Amino acid sequence: MKSPFQQVALVGKYQATSSGVAGASTRKALETIGQFLLELGCDVALEIDTAANMGITDYTTMDVARIGETCDLCVVVGGDGTMLGIGRQLAPYGVPLIGVNQGRLGFITDIPFDNFHTTLQPMMAGQYAEDHRSLMQAKVMRDGHCVFTALAMNDVVVNRGATSGMVELRVEVDGHFVANQRADGMIIASPTGSTAYSLSAGGPLLHPSIPGWVLVPIAPHTLSNRPIVLANAAEIAIEIVAGRDASANFDMQSLASLMHGDRIVVTRSEYQVRFLHPKGWSYFDTLREKLHWNEGVA
Repeated sequence: MKSPFQQVALVGKYQATSSGVAGASTRKALETIGQFLLELGCDVALEIDTAANMGITDYTTMDVARIGETCDLCVVVGGDGTMLGIGRQLAPYGVPLIGVNQGRLGFITDIPFDNFHTTLQPMMAGQYAEDHRSLMQAKVMRDGHCVFTALAMNDVVVNRGATSGMVELRVEVDGHFVANQRADGMIIASPTGSTAYSLSAGGPLLHPSIPGWVLVPIAPHTLSNRPIVLANAAEIAIEIVAGRDASANFDMQSLASLMHGDRIVVTRSEYQVRFLHPKGWSYFDTLREKLHWNEGVA
């Protein structure tokens, strides 16, 4: 049966190369999945950096912009970091993504490579569940000017310097003062990112369907400073009041150095990432598997 996804892009593990055991494993996975897609009647292209890093020359190569303009589907082979990187870039084009997991946790790359044939075949025939995830638009404002901007799917994190003490942060929501917080930092996480750094810092899990964000202090000086869930229509601003060498991370993949008085302003992006999951997929199945819930229960 011919797939409804005629032009399919393959993207490999973030910053992987063909050298070493991990690189060889990624290359083999890409070649195996590429051949599988060809047998289904798809035209397969490899993302240009993936092809260069893996040394694969058997496929047409495309940069991200061309993938966004011409492809019906993107299959991402790797872990959640790989998906975060390509998901942000393809969101403006509306290209759906399927994640085949070669990482560790795999909350958003949820198809195990060992079983991809069985799972992917019905999906490629049009039997899938679709899941949309909102992105955050973040800006660093300095003296009224934007000096850095980035999209984030997981989180925006303000951190203290590596060798310094706490930072003092002024937090505002929709222009209303919330609190001055002394802490090691602050996390603004989406529902997608609620299973990442936010979870490690004591934040709650947010179901992907909730139009909200969670604001989580990192090791706050005052223990009454607790995580809070906010509507994602709000504008969140974090100002650097005191502390040395602070920085802002966006999905832990891009970094901005901060100065006193800088404001990190986060709003909901107009773009969403489209994930495709196997038919019958459940977020709770993912949580049980990845967080090892119910282990030891008879």
